[in-house]
Amino acid sequence: MTATKQLIRVGHSPDPDDAFMFFALAKDRIETGDFTFEHELVDIETLNRRAFTGELELTAISLHAYAYLADKYMICSCGASMGDKYGPMVVAPRQYSIADLKSLTIAVPGTLTTAYLALRMCLGLDFKHVVVPFDEILNVAERGEFEGQQVDAGLCIHEGQLTFGDQNLKLAVDLGQWWFDETGLPLPLGANGIRKDLGAETITEVNRLLKESIQYGLAHREEALAYALQFGRGLDNRKADEFVGMYVNDWTIDFGERGREAVRQLLKRGYEAGVIEQLVEPEFVD
Repeated sequence: MTATKQLIRVGHSPDPDDAFMFFALAKDRIETGDFTFEHELVDIETLNRRAFTGELELTAISLHAYAYLADKYMICSCGASMGDKYGPMVVAPRQYSIADLKSLTIAVPGTLTTAYLALRMCLGLDFKHVVVPFDEILNVAERGEFEGQQVDAGLCIHEGQLTFGDQNLKLAVDLGQWWFDETGLPLPLGANGIRKDLGAETITEVNRLLKESIQYGLAHREEALAYALQFGRGLDNRKADEFVGMYVNDWTIDFGERGREAVRQLLKRGYEAGVIEQLVEPEFVD
């Protein structure tokens, strides 16, 4: 009699770097033993909100959102999205300084995203903003309005960091570079949270399988890129490869001590800035 496998429901964003990470699991390229994985592709802000109910066993989450989810989820030691001197960008049809941005209305991809947290810290205040689906940010910034509301700039994440110039938008601030200048550390944007109530044995094994999936993609880059490209929203092969390289790399295989320190600093500085309500010490899967 065949034993029933444990179902692990996985949520991740429909973008090339997450698709690349999960390629081997999604396409049965690795042996998953006692587990079967069911994938849902959902934008990151929706995943952040859903994580409050603990619905998914394994989910991509913003590290800003993690500050409110530490009672339910641990951070997998692999699967990080880190911006090393690059990251979310504020772009606009005209050139703005950081000082200018403080009085403008900015389209953001969600208030639980790390991009929003970083911009709050950068500007030193709760700027005027409107929440827009992440894949509409560039269009809204170019158009200058969203649902009748004036928008002066957009906070872009994902592949918009490579394509904003195609829409004649100009860079106001790269938050990954700003963060590095402030801390000397990479900007930790996203992670994979695994539900604590699964127990130590399951947590360890699922973390291992996620790492194996990432390593498989890196070892079979052409095949994994072909899969990831379908989530590229207009990226050609070269730009898709560049984007995946930005966010699936050594940091993704393991946070390492420097990456873990970056998470601690993000949560600490976010708390000190008054954006995060309580100081949280991150808990990583060993």
